[in-house]
Amino acid sequence: MSATASPPRSAVPPPLLAARNGVAVVFALNGLAVATWFSRIPAVREALGLSAGQLGLLLLAMSGGAVLALISAGLVTQRLGPARTVVTSTVLVAAGLAGVGLAAGPIGSLPGVAVGLFALGYGSGTCDVAMNVEGAAVEKRLGRTILPRFHAAWSLGSVAGAGLGAGAARLGVPITAHLAALAVLVLGGTLLGARRFLPASHADGGSTRRGGLLAAWREPRTLLIGALVLVMAFTEGSANDWLAVAFVDGYGVSEAAGAAVFGVFVTGMTIGRTAGTVAIDRWGRGPVLVGTILLAAAGSLLAVLAGSGPVAVVGVVLWGLGASLGFPVGMSAAADDEERAPARVSVVAVLGYTSFLASPPLLGLLGDHVGTLHALLVVPVLLIPTLALVPATRPPAGSSATAPVQEN
Repeated sequence: MSATASPPRSAVPPPLLAARNGVAVVFALNGLAVATWFSRIPAVREALGLSAGQLGLLLLAMSGGAVLALISAGLVTQRLGPARTVVTSTVLVAAGLAGVGLAAGPIGSLPGVAVGLFALGYGSGTCDVAMNVEGAAVEKRLGRTILPRFHAAWSLGSVAGAGLGAGAARLGVPITAHLAALAVLVLGGTLLGARRFLPASHADGGSTRRGGLLAAWREPRTLLIGALVLVMAFTEGSANDWLAVAFVDGYGVSEAAGAAVFGVFVTGMTIGRTAGTVAIDRWGRGPVLVGTILLAAAGSLLAVLAGSGPVAVVGVVLWGLGASLGFPVGMSAAADDEERAPARVSVVAVLGYTSFLASPPLLGLLGDHVGTLHALLVVPVLLIPTLALVPATRPPAGSSATAPVQEN
């Protein structure tokens, strides 16, 4: 693909435009589902009477499901194709979300919530690989950077989920009704979006046999990209899991206000991912990643150490902007060679989601000793050394991938 190969907007075939829109819908609804859970974490903690450490162990159920799913997600996507994988995994997402609401509400069962979170994590993890493989295939055919905008759609879904969660908490909507209604919406919308995906042969990497997947685990560049994505996923995931709770505990705000602060974070993520495509096309992956990593480190420090709620919210905005591009740019870099994309995206996703496995118990245990707010200081400590991994995102020598051109 070259700069001259990018078709004018009017020349883009309608099926490709439909696929682009379908992928965006799937990303948005996946974000809506996950953020719906994140926004109600304080309410679930209150309903079950959990300490910070106990909540961290509970959150581990979702992370564990996601990591287990990602181990085989590349093979599943290769066998079923992205569209069928997305639909099948979203059935699990919807069932898990509804199950969490039922278990945390009238049943009041901690094991039931853990089972629901495991299903939510397993389905979301599998869907994550499939929709990123499909998104990378669409990006290649459009000839310009667009994968971060799909992740922006995920963030928009998160904003909606956080907003609905804050409203539900303020109005006293039962957790069961809230999560069940969102589960139905997410499943129905995903079925419609996946029908617009590219034909299976277009998104099929053709190389994600077991041997191809194992070979990807031995590639230094893929592992370095995965390490970068791991830290950036930790930067994002720690806010997803703990930001609302940290503001409730550390700044004394209400549960609704805590959910709203989480909404501010995902709004910053959305803005960063929307504007980031233009920045990447103009300056390249490396400089943009360096700038956003530094921004995330500064923002997370300010959010924790501000001493004032309003000032801390400014830090949350910067944190969201800075955390916005690491994950999607890492996925795009892993998919530079489309033929090897499913295997490499799967490896990078596994490494990235490993952070979600470590984040809940690590920050929860730290929170028991220093408070949930100050436990978030782990984020900037990890971000600064990550700058050394940025060069790995450059397209490899001899790769068919080149820098996409700016959107017309």
